[in-house]
Amino acid sequence: RRDFHMHPELGFQEVRTARIIARELSQLGLRVEIGIADTGVTAVIDSGKPGKVCMLRFDMDALPIQEDTGAVYASQTAGVMHACGHDAHVAIGLTAAKLLNQSRDEFSGAIKLVFQPAEEGLGGAERMIQEGILTDPKPDYALGIHVWNEQPLGWLGIAPGPVMAAGEIFRVVIRGRGGHGALPSTTLDPVLAAAQVISMLQSIVSRNVHPQKTAVVSVTAIHGGQAFNVIPQDVELKGTIRTFDPAVREMVLHNFYRIIEGTANSLGCTVEIDLQPLTPALVNHELVTGIVQRTAIRLFPDAPLDTQFATMGSEDMAFFLQEVPGCFIFVGSANQQRGLTAVHHHPKFDIDENVLPIAAGLISSAAIDVLAN
Repeated sequence: RRDFHMHPELGFQEVRTARIIARELSQLGLRVEIGIADTGVTAVIDSGKPGKVCMLRFDMDALPIQEDTGAVYASQTAGVMHACGHDAHVAIGLTAAKLLNQSRDEFSGAIKLVFQPAEEGLGGAERMIQEGILTDPKPDYALGIHVWNEQPLGWLGIAPGPVMAAGEIFRVVIRGRGGHGALPSTTLDPVLAAAQVISMLQSIVSRNVHPQKTAVVSVTAIHGGQAFNVIPQDVELKGTIRTFDPAVREMVLHNFYRIIEGTANSLGCTVEIDLQPLTPALVNHELVTGIVQRTAIRLFPDAPLDTQFATMGSEDMAFFLQEVPGCFIFVGSANQQRGLTAVHHHPKFDIDENVLPIAAGLISSAAIDVLAN
């Protein structure tokens, strides 16, 4: 894990990471396939006995963030770091591969290992699906796992139904007529329009979404102007929308367009809206999740198990779970006493590495139990 952490690679650029994965899997005697979706790696652990196929998916890309942990194993690549735990996921996946390869006598059927590039909003899962990852052999079940720094080491989040949100990203350009800051009456001010739009977008969740439903509309970037005395020609906004329920999503998007266009137009500005879907909601299959919960209780009877966990974060494992019944598992990785509490995508993000054997053991055992059922 520390080696991967020191050498992070962005989505579809995970050349070194993929090479190490392929080497480790080959040394187990597995037939390895490389180059799926550019850098993806797969292998199959066949028990030699007839049965079903369980796919285990592990993501491997890093983020464009400058690391600020001070760890001895900090990123050696400027401006790139494993700030979401995918380095841990690869290490967990390789360990699970070793455990399952040693345990062929304990299951029937096969385990399909999938190391996926470009999870961080770049479409890695979709690319792998398009390139045939769900064939030859076709998985009957799918499992994935995520270290989770919002919860302490030992905590487990294994819940049926929607557990991660559908995600969209947006870019909005509000165009007005620039001019001198001392003569605002001669302009159509896109800064004022942008301010009104940002404020009004917050009314979608507070006034349009039912109080027992959930949605997020976040404007996360605003760019416009350069000088103190010049009203610019345009202002750019960026952000994200997250929902669980398809009906809520449709309503949120309808109001999103209505508010932006109506507010900007009322101030004499025009708008360009570019909204791109990231992922659908990630939905855990009830039957498979129940099996994984029982595995967790057997292995870790004293661990706090959250069976109603959900987060507004999004994950492209959702695309696999649209096609294959499965379960996405969350494993607590924070340690307050050691100062390992930074959230995902933060420059100080780091995990308690004691989560690694917990996660590897859990997903390996869960795979065997899923195939047995």
